[in-house]
Amino acid sequence: MKRTIMALGLVSMFGMNAFASVYIRYYNKDSTQWKFVVKMDGSTKEVVFNASTSGAATIGGSGTRAVVTTKCGDVAISDNSKIEIKDGCIKFVN
Repeated sequence: MKRTIMALGLVSMFGMNAFASVYIRYYNKDSTQWKFVVKMDGSTKEVVFNASTSGAATIGGSGTRAVVTTKCGDVAISDNSKIEIKDGCIKFVN
């Protein structure tokens, strides 16, 4: 019984990185829905921020950092970031 519990504990500890992602809370001040290209863990993805609203987006992958390409340049975002989008540019907020 102890071995089973220990094995499950080890599997869950080592398996956490496989299910990591970047969770972003945002407020889009623009009346435009933005689709940005995201680079994470060597692969390219897309994230959508709905127009004139606040919400949350999750970028799936095995890391906790991502690079979002906007018209204002690349922005490195980590897990649990809070951002504001204005004129297609990302700004961090507290």
